[in-house]
Amino acid sequence: PTPRSPAPPRATAPARTHTPADPSAHRAAFDAAPLPMALVDETGTITAANPALHQYLALPAASLAGRPLTHLTALGLAPHTTPGLPEVFSGRRHHLVCTRRITSPRGGDSWAEIRLEHLAPTSGALLTVRDTSLGHELRARLRTAEREDPLTRLASRAHFLDRLADTLEEHGLRGGRGRVGLCVLGLDGFRHVNTAHGHLVGDHLLRAVAARLARLAPLLASAHGEAPVLARLGGDEFALLVREVHEVRGGGEAREGREAREAREVHGVRETHGAHDGREDREATGSGGPGQLAELATTVLRELREPYDIAGRRLSVSASAGVAELRARETSPAELMRAVTTALGWAKAEGGGGWALFDSARSEDGAHRDLLASALRPAVRDGEFELEYQPLVALADGTLHGVEALVRWRHPRFGKLAPNRFIDVAERDGSIVELGRWVLRTACAQARSWQLARPGARPPYVSVNVTVRQLWDSDVVGDVAAVLAETRLPPSLLQLELTESEVVGQTGRPLRALQELSDMGVRIAIDDFGTGYSNLSYLSRLPVSVLKLDGSFVRGFPFTGSAPEADAPAAAPALPASRDRTAATVIAGAPARATTAEGRPADEVIVEALVGLAHRLGLTVTAECVETRSQAERLRAMGCDMGQGYLYSRPVPPERIGVLLETTGRCPGWTTSSS
Repeated sequence: PTPRSPAPPRATAPARTHTPADPSAHRAAFDAAPLPMALVDETGTITAANPALHQYLALPAASLAGRPLTHLTALGLAPHTTPGLPEVFSGRRHHLVCTRRITSPRGGDSWAEIRLEHLAPTSGALLTVRDTSLGHELRARLRTAEREDPLTRLASRAHFLDRLADTLEEHGLRGGRGRVGLCVLGLDGFRHVNTAHGHLVGDHLLRAVAARLARLAPLLASAHGEAPVLARLGGDEFALLVREVHEVRGGGEAREGREAREAREVHGVRETHGAHDGREDREATGSGGPGQLAELATTVLRELREPYDIAGRRLSVSASAGVAELRARETSPAELMRAVTTALGWAKAEGGGGWALFDSARSEDGAHRDLLASALRPAVRDGEFELEYQPLVALADGTLHGVEALVRWRHPRFGKLAPNRFIDVAERDGSIVELGRWVLRTACAQARSWQLARPGARPPYVSVNVTVRQLWDSDVVGDVAAVLAETRLPPSLLQLELTESEVVGQTGRPLRALQELSDMGVRIAIDDFGTGYSNLSYLSRLPVSVLKLDGSFVRGFPFTGSAPEADAPAAAPALPASRDRTAATVIAGAPARATTAEGRPADEVIVEALVGLAHRLGLTVTAECVETRSQAERLRAMGCDMGQGYLYSRPVPPERIGVLLETTGRCPGWTTSSS
């Protein structure tokens, strides 16, 4: 084999040579750099400084070389304020960074990040100064935004909560015996202002409200002269924090101990029955009113009602307020805010323009109602409801003509609940439709069984309460027709009751449903008649056959001077109301009707007039809350047709009604005028 010739040698690249950089180039770059810089030797003496540093410090050119770095007071690098400088100069420390506020000789301040970095392998360091004023300003603005509401310049929600937490902590350090008060305001109808006038006008209004509150705050100073802390929580809500609450009553003297606690409890119960607008007792709030927070809320709401001149418009708005006063050691910021927000909701629910004081019992009742709401639908399916029946008695002869069906809830945890505990809840969440169907079916089936048990005798009709929500949300006409067909109950033995407040003003579907039910032969009754509407023209338009007079009229009858036992309530009635309302409940739409020992003679005249009017319209009249024989006899003398109340019977199980029908058919409370 032919031997290989050796490969030619590879060409090698010429070796690179590194020439030292031109020091003059380094110096030119140093001098041209826009970043202020300086070279410092191991002793801390400036050996060179670029023009940018001279310009930044407003010093003559080339005036820094040879000066100790620590003598530049503008940079604030004195040894006692910046330890570690010698270590950086000597190389024992790699670098040092600090932030300083720079005051220029020409005036004005700026912020800078100053950095010293050791220059290895030689001794000395490089100083750089970077202006951070813009970032510092942005951070300052962010901190201000956290503390201050940008629209109104009041404290922000976050800052307010910090102040609240600090207040509670201060009380804790002093033993936590003090009380902290909080008032949250919400403008009524602010959404309408935005809709009608635009958001710009709405913003102007919020600023005007904030300015008015700020002017008012010094006048609301506490006993120690401290004005409440003001804040805008967001939207149209504002807050006032009273860091130290003092109960002041009776000529302005503080009352401590049990007496003050009892006074607070009394006022707490009173105010939470409804929003308080403060108009009736403005003059009394300082000394005899409900205390410091009540006076604050009343004063603020009064001032906020004054008109505002906004962008050429004169606007009037009212506000609602929630007030909470709790012991500092027993609460937290979140709990106090939750309490006052709950109270604000109560005030808004009462129609606005007033304030409500937080009451823990009422709040617990709200939680209780929420619990009931979640259990309502399953309770209908599980058969936890039952019906009791209260007689409807002919005043002429005392015979039982009908009964009203009243629903009860046998709750597995809370026991037997009357309808006032859950009907409102059922209306709100819509379960009233399902519950109403069960009541209708059960009542009609019971009425049919009474009819079959006494062939040939006059059977009692059954009266079932219906809400306007059922007329809107369900096919009530179809439901009634189906139940009547299923139970084979004649339509004439069914009466449906709606309260006057629900039926007045109804048009469209509810009115058509009532007409169809009436055409079917079902009786339509107006319950609680006479509770404040006074417009009787609707009686001619509605298919009504029965008026049930509100019980407050009967309770207003004057007591007779003879036969005291005749005016004594029958069988110690616990609740003188045919629909099991609690004694504390005031009928919607009507003021509370207090009855004196002399009664209200005008009520007797009104009842007589209403009975005559109803009869001329072809309607029968049932009087509710008949409790005494005297009341029954006067109603009979007026021509009233039917009576219902504890004189005759409380609501009872269906078996008791069956026994009554099988015996005399007359209720025990009936008596003739001669007996």
